[in-house]
Amino acid sequence: MSSNDPQNPAKDTAFLVFDCESIPDGTLLARTRYPNEGLSPEEAVARAQADQQAARGNDFIPVSYQVPVSLCVARVDRHFRLHSIRCIDQPQYRPREITRGFWEGVAHYQARLVSFNGRGFDLPLMELAAYRYGISAGFYFSQDRGLRYRFGNRHIDLLDFLTNYGAYRLTGGLDLLSKLLGKPGKLETKGHQVYDLYRQGRVQEINEYCSFDVLDTYFVFLRTRVLVGELTLEREQELVRLAKDWLTAQCAEQPHFQRYLDHWGDWEPWL
Repeated sequence: MSSNDPQNPAKDTAFLVFDCESIPDGTLLARTRYPNEGLSPEEAVARAQADQQAARGNDFIPVSYQVPVSLCVARVDRHFRLHSIRCIDQPQYRPREITRGFWEGVAHYQARLVSFNGRGFDLPLMELAAYRYGISAGFYFSQDRGLRYRFGNRHIDLLDFLTNYGAYRLTGGLDLLSKLLGKPGKLETKGHQVYDLYRQGRVQEINEYCSFDVLDTYFVFLRTRVLVGELTLEREQELVRLAKDWLTAQCAEQPHFQRYLDHWGDWEPWL
């Protein structure tokens, strides 16, 4: 990850804002849900999706059957300024190396984690991936670090924060919260399309989508810091402008950011 201090990038990093995308593991589904039926991985996924749709009204397969195919991270300093965005194991995007890179980064930066529904999905996904591949996440699991403690502040799950730890259902999710701030929210790609994109070999598109979710999460994070009194509204708006300038400068090397900027809007409450 790039840094303003190439000698010690960790010292400039107070927060790691992250998001994951995953696909169902058809081999695991075939072995555990449909043993002795001779299903191919693709057939097992299709069967599991149909079963989920019939039972629950949606075809999302539980996280325990998923593997990560994208994990993007934004480094943010103690002044809440955006420093970088990186998708781990680019451009190969191998699940094992994504898992290794994430947990090594958590230990290296020792920063506070920021996510949207990270406790409900992203971190269980990455914990199970570490289990699958035999990768240490010792810094994260250490009780005195507090990263796994739901009501602590070492991991700020914005969904937990905004729903008062599940007191109500936040209909609209990250997309709604982003659009309230004038930010793009969901563009062409949606979460339910990730598996099909992966099967088509369009892994770069998945990671671009994931990086956009990280940006949305960052801007929602800034507004929550206004709510808790850590930022003034004026400073938040200054940080948003700085982030836009940074994204604009990055477009030469990361042209997909231009699509995000093309849908950019300023915060203008309409009521």
